[in-house]
Amino acid sequence: MDFIQINVHCDPPFAEILIAEMGELDFDTFMETEVGFEAYIAEETFNHPALQTLFNRYRQQTRIWYELKKVPRENWNEEWEKNYDPIAVGDQIYVRATFHEAKPNVPYEIIINPQMSFGTGHHETTHQLLALQLEVDHQDKKILDVGSGTGILAIMAAKLGAQSVAATDIDDWCIENAFENFGLNNIEPEFVKQGTIHELDLTEQYEIILANINTHVLLDEMAEYNKLLAENGHLFLSGFYETDKPQIIALATELGLKEVKSTTEKNWVALLLEKV
Repeated sequence: MDFIQINVHCDPPFAEILIAEMGELDFDTFMETEVGFEAYIAEETFNHPALQTLFNRYRQQTRIWYELKKVPRENWNEEWEKNYDPIAVGDQIYVRATFHEAKPNVPYEIIINPQMSFGTGHHETTHQLLALQLEVDHQDKKILDVGSGTGILAIMAAKLGAQSVAATDIDDWCIENAFENFGLNNIEPEFVKQGTIHELDLTEQYEIILANINTHVLLDEMAEYNKLLAENGHLFLSGFYETDKPQIIALATELGLKEVKSTTEKNWVALLLEKV
């Protein structure tokens, strides 16, 4: 499977909006640049007319120029190493690749080799969820990371003392990458399974469920998350824009989930819910 890379040049205020809109078109990896951002999507999923329609809607408000190229799967790590810098979440979490220098004095160091999987800590959604995880007791709890990408949130849960961590994703590339990243962090997951939450037919109960996906999927799958969530358990959600928060909260309330805390960064929301 090859990927399509889109280099977008636009005025700064519109980069966040376009990233959110492109997320709805199944682009799942973004990197900011000095002139805008880069976005990546599996070639088989790419819909060029839909992308042109999206950009044409905003061209009345701002300048947008873009170029696209195919990135062979085997070249993905090389592309990332050119642009991938380590990140810090406050002074508690340090996320790096194997080719970065370690910081043993940071309480939680996570090693991630992305391999085209979403979730490196750079995107606002992942960054915020990592920060929120620090505020919830994970000790001896069973954790499920849905749409896990690189596995970064499950890895963080393990480092916070979880009894077990499990992960799911719909992409075989993510499954392969998550296994690699668990190994790099010396973590043995309960399982890493491929498929949607509906397809996997899971039956265990989890004290913490994490889902960093997108608005459409969260609305479609939240009832299933709720079935798998233990009483008084916590559900972490992100991958949606601030304008989508009301419908996320409305469904959560209907399911008996209450908002504990939310954060917003560049209009991306991270939400912590509790089952009551």
